[in-house]
Amino acid sequence: MQLINPWSSQQYKDYAKLRDQFGIQEFKFDLPDAPPIFRRGVIFGHRGFEYIYRSIMKKEKFGVLTGLMPSGKMHFGHKMTIDQVAYYQRMGADVHIAVADIEAYASRGISLEKAKEIALEEYVPSYIALGLDPERTEVYFQSRRIEVKDIAWKLSRKVNLSEFLAIYGFSGETNMTHIFSPLIQVGDILHVQYEKFGGRRPIIVPVGVDQDPHMRLTRDIVDRWRMFSISPQDRGLGVFYKGEDVRKKLERAREMLKERGYKKFEMNIPYKALYILDAGKEDYLEVESTLISLEEEFNPNVFYPPAATYHRLMTGLTGGKMSSSIPESAIFLTDTPEEAKKKVRNAKTGGRATLEEQRKYGGEPLLGEWLEEFHERREWAKDFVKNVVSWD
Repeated sequence: MQLINPWSSQQYKDYAKLRDQFGIQEFKFDLPDAPPIFRRGVIFGHRGFEYIYRSIMKKEKFGVLTGLMPSGKMHFGHKMTIDQVAYYQRMGADVHIAVADIEAYASRGISLEKAKEIALEEYVPSYIALGLDPERTEVYFQSRRIEVKDIAWKLSRKVNLSEFLAIYGFSGETNMTHIFSPLIQVGDILHVQYEKFGGRRPIIVPVGVDQDPHMRLTRDIVDRWRMFSISPQDRGLGVFYKGEDVRKKLERAREMLKERGYKKFEMNIPYKALYILDAGKEDYLEVESTLISLEEEFNPNVFYPPAATYHRLMTGLTGGKMSSSIPESAIFLTDTPEEAKKKVRNAKTGGRATLEEQRKYGGEPLLGEWLEEFHERREWAKDFVKNVVSWD
């Protein structure tokens, strides 16, 4: 099985294979007023986006959590994420941005002081310039938010080292700060559901596919701390409880579900089950939301499972992944026009292996890939690329 490394500069090409291998669902949602990256397949997959879609269409509250690792400058690859965040904000979401200074220290050796300098001088101004409303956007530092570290410490009781080795491929040479940093990211993703930061609600985390290990880990941890689960039955939906005081909890669940309009129930105390006979698969999110509200009364570690969208990684100027830590691979958002022009002229051209193939097929310029993905006038972009790659 292929291993996804969130800290490498590895580029991925076969996204359908990644979807199948890691259980990522294909993104097929018709969103209102969506920007080009949603319409053109740049966002190719998701986990749990149904919650976010429901929130957008019903105009219910939801939040966005995104992050930056201050290891260098912001580039065009980062813009893909911010375009999504800005869209969700326009749809009513509250936005939280984590400055991953602990992760930068753990994986890149960047001091907390240097990380702060980079974040405030490079990243935060770029976020605002790309359209985020500063009045509705919160920026915080991992190292300074106690709630993030508390969640990492408490919820990690249900994670073991073997699982970490399987997900991240850590070795005996990996330092412990690096090993602990994914749990800090779990804290980042989940703490924004605390009442202090907006309460329990669906949260979307837009990321490149290289960050999927963090999302799988977080969603698995959320599931392990849940007291209720839901399973489709031949007749309706089954609600199962794994704690104590079974009758009281199931009766309370039935009471709350009646308030949502469900009327037909069967209770089986030995099986710790409540069957909702007049509910179907289409009611799953409504029932799940009700049970999360119930669990809040007695389980401080209950959270909505965070949703994620996955976008293709932007190809860098050198042919691999665009990366802040590899300056020659990226066009930075703060580059001058002259600097950007020079980088494009020195970029990998996309030429074929042989003269015969070049004459037969033309080139594969990286600039063409960018234009087809992001230019509003896609047909113009396609014609431009066709003219560029033609031999004549």
